[in-house]
Amino acid sequence: MAKDEAILRFEKVSFGYKDTTPLLEEVDFSIRRGTKTTIMGQNGSGKSTLFKLITGDILPTSGKTNIVNGVSIALSRQVVPRDELDLTVREFFQKCFTGASFAKASAGRGKIYDIDPRIDDVLEVVNLKDHIKVHDRIVRTFSGGQQARLLLASALIQEPDLLLLDEPTNNLDKAGIEHLTKFIVEHGKTCIVISHDADFLNSFTDGVLYLDVFTQKIEQYVGNYFDVREQIILRQEKENRKNAQLAKEIQDNKDKANFFAMKGGQMRLVAKRMREKAEDLEEEIVDTRKEDKTIRPFIIPAQKDIIGEIVNITEFRTFIKHKVFNRKVKISLKKNQHLQLKGPNGIGKSTLLESIAKNTAEGTNITPGVIIGYYRQDFSTLNFEDTVYQSLKEVAIKQSEEEIRSVAAGFLITSDIINNKIGNLSEGQKGLVAFARLVLEKPGLLILDEPTNHINFRHIPIIAEALNKYEGAMIIVSHVPDFIKQIRIDYTLDLEK
Repeated sequence: MAKDEAILRFEKVSFGYKDTTPLLEEVDFSIRRGTKTTIMGQNGSGKSTLFKLITGDILPTSGKTNIVNGVSIALSRQVVPRDELDLTVREFFQKCFTGASFAKASAGRGKIYDIDPRIDDVLEVVNLKDHIKVHDRIVRTFSGGQQARLLLASALIQEPDLLLLDEPTNNLDKAGIEHLTKFIVEHGKTCIVISHDADFLNSFTDGVLYLDVFTQKIEQYVGNYFDVREQIILRQEKENRKNAQLAKEIQDNKDKANFFAMKGGQMRLVAKRMREKAEDLEEEIVDTRKEDKTIRPFIIPAQKDIIGEIVNITEFRTFIKHKVFNRKVKISLKKNQHLQLKGPNGIGKSTLLESIAKNTAEGTNITPGVIIGYYRQDFSTLNFEDTVYQSLKEVAIKQSEEEIRSVAAGFLITSDIINNKIGNLSEGQKGLVAFARLVLEKPGLLILDEPTNHINFRHIPIIAEALNKYEGAMIIVSHVPDFIKQIRIDYTLDLEK
């Protein structure tokens, strides 16, 4: 296959689910061998759907997806599916060789009998070498960051010609992101990546596919991530300037038409021409990029009927090289005090947060009556069978339907989304639903586990500002330094030290 040959091509591809607005309308683009391409677009614009079209898990409504014969494809998913969490590591990797995209490329290969040495090799690649020989360990027992590495490994073990990475930095610590970046830069095969981590993307991107959620089109750009983002911003500013100029000319012509129409006689013909000119100018107005819209600034109200100490921590557990260590500590949080938990993937941050949220952590006491708002990184606090409205209503004890819908709208949860099931939303939309629930819940203790995962980068400063102003007690875990810098942190607990 030639270096510059397009291994993947979309020709007039359209796709939409029944009774919903189409996600893609007559899309054209091509991906050349060996390139590293980023997919940009708002939450819900169809980025993950695009991956499913490439893998063949779904078929286009119309148009063609052309993949060069013999090209193998593997997808590193955003999260481990719920039905795979209780598999052993060996079963998890074995299942990779039964997917539609693998079957398409490997023509009937069944069970992989040399799976154990292949698992060892791929765990080394994703920097999980300390966990080699854990083939019988249950996937659920790995931390969020370790599961992220398993997801990447599940794609790499297939040795694909085309590697699809869906939010691969979610839950990864700094070392994990650095390791993944190095791998992608040095990886000789074709990669397409969805991510909201700008610095990560800019380290390897040489092209961008830009999904417009309002026009349902895809625009293809050449260049690194920052250059392309600047091109898009400049184009938007140019469109806005042109529209402003057209709007002024349109209003001028309408004003003149009204003036001449009042004169009567021959002046009415002049007025008609002015109105026609205004109509012609209106047709030239460009549909500007509305997907740059962000969530509205918001506040998470703190529970009012609590005073004094909210949570007291005297002991916690860490996990280092498969050993459990009990640590002593003295931390007392009152209203308006924020605690950050730090440490590498697998040390026990999420485990500690979950036990505190469930009020089962040894060595942690929570004042009775405190409402706990828990943002969990895998969204398992949400019932995926509930509609969005049902999920919000569950925590909105005293708020009216109008108030619930107003809060939802602030998080871009519009009328066409609010009656959808949680399970049918994109991961980014689930995150916004989780934040809307916190606003309605009015917690006294806020527990946040990687709250920027899956979230559009445009929303992150607004979320940071809301957390910075939160007046209850807060415990937060995040591997995104720029995000944490925007939030007031009163205490830091490093689980590694």
